Amino acid sequence: MLSFSLNGSWKLYCHPEEGVLPQTPEELRAAGWPCIEAQVPGNVELDLMRAGLAEDPFYDQNLYQFRKYEFFQWWFEREFEVPAGFESRRCVLVFKGLDTFAEVFVNGVKVGEADNMFIPHEFDVSGALKCGGTNTLHVRIRSCINEARKQDFPVMLIGGESSDEYTRIRKPASSFGWDIMPRLLSAGMWRGVRLEAREGTRLTQVYIATTRAAESSARLICRVRFETDDPAIEGYSVRVSGRCGESAFGREKNLFFVSGSMDIDVDAPKLWWPAGYGGQPLYDTTVELLRNGEPVDCRRLRVGIRRLDVVSVLEPDDAGEFKIVCNGVPILAKGSNWVPMDAMHSRDAGRIAPALALFRDCGCNIVRCWGGNVYEDHPFFDLCDEYGIMVWQDFAMACAVYPTDAAFISALEKEAVSVVRKLRNHPSILLWAGDNECDEGQVGRGYPTEANRYNPLTREVLPAVVRMNDPWRVFLPSSPYIPEGIARYDVPEQHNWGARAYFKDDFYKHSRAHFISECGYHGCPAVSSLKRFIPADRLTPWLDNSSWDTHDTDYLPKGRRGYSRVRLMTDQVGIFFGEVPEDLARFSRLSQIVQAEAKKFFIERTRLKKWRRTGIIWWNMIDGWPQISDAVVDYYHVKKLAYHYIRRVQRPICLMMDELVDWTHAVVLGNDSRETRTVAWRVEDGDTGEVILSGETLSPANENVTVGHIRELAGAQKLYVLRWRVDGAEYANHYLSGFPCFNAEQTLRRVEIIRALPEPFDWEE
Repeated sequence: MLSFSLNGSWKLYCHPEEGVLPQTPEELRAAGWPCIEAQVPGNVELDLMRAGLAEDPFYDQNLYQFRKYEFFQWWFEREFEVPAGFESRRCVLVFKGLDTFAEVFVNGVKVGEADNMFIPHEFDVSGALKCGGTNTLHVRIRSCINEARKQDFPVMLIGGESSDEYTRIRKPASSFGWDIMPRLLSAGMWRGVRLEAREGTRLTQVYIATTRAAESSARLICRVRFETDDPAIEGYSVRVSGRCGESAFGREKNLFFVSGSMDIDVDAPKLWWPAGYGGQPLYDTTVELLRNGEPVDCRRLRVGIRRLDVVSVLEPDDAGEFKIVCNGVPILAKGSNWVPMDAMHSRDAGRIAPALALFRDCGCNIVRCWGGNVYEDHPFFDLCDEYGIMVWQDFAMACAVYPTDAAFISALEKEAVSVVRKLRNHPSILLWAGDNECDEGQVGRGYPTEANRYNPLTREVLPAVVRMNDPWRVFLPSSPYIPEGIARYDVPEQHNWGARAYFKDDFYKHSRAHFISECGYHGCPAVSSLKRFIPADRLTPWLDNSSWDTHDTDYLPKGRRGYSRVRLMTDQVGIFFGEVPEDLARFSRLSQIVQAEAKKFFIERTRLKKWRRTGIIWWNMIDGWPQISDAVVDYYHVKKLAYHYIRRVQRPICLMMDELVDWTHAVVLGNDSRETRTVAWRVEDGDTGEVILSGETLSPANENVTVGHIRELAGAQKLYVLRWRVDGAEYANHYLSGFPCFNAEQTLRRVEIIRALPEPFDWEE
């Protein structure tokens, strides 16, 4: 297939949507709108900044200057010549990301429209191109707010963060303003554009799934679809071949129609495992469409042979269950939520690899792609395939009651088909989830729980799409899934937020969740980062400060939300230390200590409750803009203290201390792997170095074992250092006993002891 990139420099015309607007490129020329240079892929905010027409929305309160652009119309223009070889072929314009309501013109001829930012759009331009001269391409993008207000909003439609409009627009919910993202209703071509010349005969779908997986043998199923302009379907076959080192598979089968299916048996396969449980072998696989034995088209992909399942029992409390099983082995899931990499999504691509490197370094084996975001592209999933990070993929709906009329159902179905077909061959994908917190939102707003039963989007449309296009993968209607008759927090899979007070209060300590797919705690960014987005004269005081509140994130022109994350963070410091310092550097340090202890506690509670609790996906790894948040790495990639604590406590083998019960702390050796290990370990008084308990223990595969108990008085504030050696390497963890308030100076000294343990780390100020 011939392909020609149309990325790079374009012209951009913009104007408020008022008065008589140009409807065609010819009318645009007559309108005399101002013109600036644009970059594709890109966002209009970046173009305006480069032209000197707007200031950085990420700095201070500049964000509010961009409200006026929500009502603008944007015209993009580019000239190009068609490369040799495109003549007499079917030529298609492929837009990987159009944001959002767009019309496309080639040489003044309208060739197509788009109304969904999430999915690629293709337009046949064969009849409009000039193969021997210069072509002009125009893309007109209309205001999404103006498009939304043309539509019907029944009284039950309601969006999060006081933004009903996003329920009608297929654009990330977070871009309308969220507690983790700014309101930036961008426009543009946020992913690349190319011109393709396509053959008359080509593969249109390839699907390979694992239907059975064991160490001795596995079975794959391969299904293909193709199109051809041949008058008769004769002489066609499909050939599949895959190899990973010395292991290989292959089969060929004749095709008597434009679709076909075959099973492929693999002897002694190299199985794919989540991180910590084994390797991630990937078979380089070629699927060829043959005619009379000669290849006419092919697809190349990397196949991971594995069976991923979710055991879900929808009963309250201990009767319920939510457990991931890979190749017959239960998996203790430890990972983080994936939020937008950048508020201006054209910059996502450059941030994905560094962000996933953090997941890998932290020992994560799962990532939840949150439903308020875009769908990531193949490079994200390629890395997850390589790193053994299971992907929980929400469909793009969050915290709202969405429309259920025929037009919206049709649009969502088209979107879901596109997304599932594009991504389904990645072995890392664990499940498809219908939405984020829409079930919970219905219950939380006071609707009867049976209201969820009448949601055709997640009870009919999306499960049907998954069943028809990815039948060997799990579908979860909502996260958390709250079926009729079950109360809000009595489901096995939960989002544990609560009041966000002391992180060891009853809500967190006694949560009945089997699987926690969201749970976070605030931590102040380093002062070096704060100075990059808050002016020096606005850095203190941080309470009741509109610069801080803007990066809270609170969109102040809407009015303040019901809680302040700056206030919560401040109160969390006050609870833990009994003081809130006025010095910013000290406040940042103390806040990060509280966050680090909280995140460590949440993860350890999950590990210590194994298998009563089967996983935690904490919120969250990294910010998508400069802000005050639960992230453990800020927008500038500066790591907070919590990152380093999490990295230690997510080791496959980890020594931990449980909470005080009947005068004693249990010392527990956790093994989240498939291999039994001999582990030498000891527990020390962190302040004196005195060895309190030690031993050598056989750590059974994928199980916890209690290796001893330490007697302690309730409330005694001590630092315990836990060390262990396995396979010649030394590791460490720590435990801070006692109740608040903790002495700030003593705690800061203890952090220095913790930093110096095996795998020491820096802590940026």
